Amino acid sequence: MQRQLHKLPEQAQVKVQELLQRTGRILSQRKHDKNKLYALHASEVKCIAKGKARTPYEFGVKVSVATTLREGLVVSMRSMPGNPYDGHTLAQTLEQVGIVTGSDIMPGTVIVDKGYRGVEIDGVRILRSGQRRGMTRTLRAMIKRRSAIEPMIGHMKMDGRLGRNPLKGALGDALHAVLCGAGHNLRLILAALRLYCARFKLPWAVALARLVLHLRSPQPLAP
Repeated sequence: MQRQLHKLPEQAQVKVQELLQRTGRILSQRKHDKNKLYALHASEVKCIAKGKARTPYEFGVKVSVATTLREGLVVSMRSMPGNPYDGHTLAQTLEQVGIVTGSDIMPGTVIVDKGYRGVEIDGVRILRSGQRRGMTRTLRAMIKRRSAIEPMIGHMKMDGRLGRNPLKGALGDALHAVLCGAGHNLRLILAALRLYCARFKLPWAVALARLVLHLRSPQPLAP
């Protein structure tokens, strides 16, 4: 293919040359090499160590997720290309929280897992899983509540299609992460609406239709 490359149109030569370079890189890389290429058509894919017996490794792009403590609504969902250390992504995640919430201010208290050990941000109180020193009963309950984000991520992967990205490139990874977070919030809102209808014995279709009309023309709903 390299010898016959000059017979192709100029635009096709660039694409084929790039594909040949990636193929040669895959053939020449070894087991313990760094910055290996794991996917031929997605060079941004990295090997992410999970540290779990069932799935010790995953191949893809790391995504940082932030939710509200009580409701579980996603307020930040951001792809982190290059497989960075978790602690180095916290500032970017909190920045997106301020943008999504419309306050442009980082939250005062953040609860993270042990992977964020050692990171400090000015003006933000960081509570970590397993922390014991200086913990009150309220803070211990907040740290315990943080574990609820794990099943949420599992639902996003299985029900929200976060586990496989159909979009291409780093931009596709970023868009897919944001859309999965929005889809998770919509599922929570619809579940709360169904519960409201069941509690007050309201027809689900009627309540949904009235909500759609209210969103199209924001006016106070009639009783």
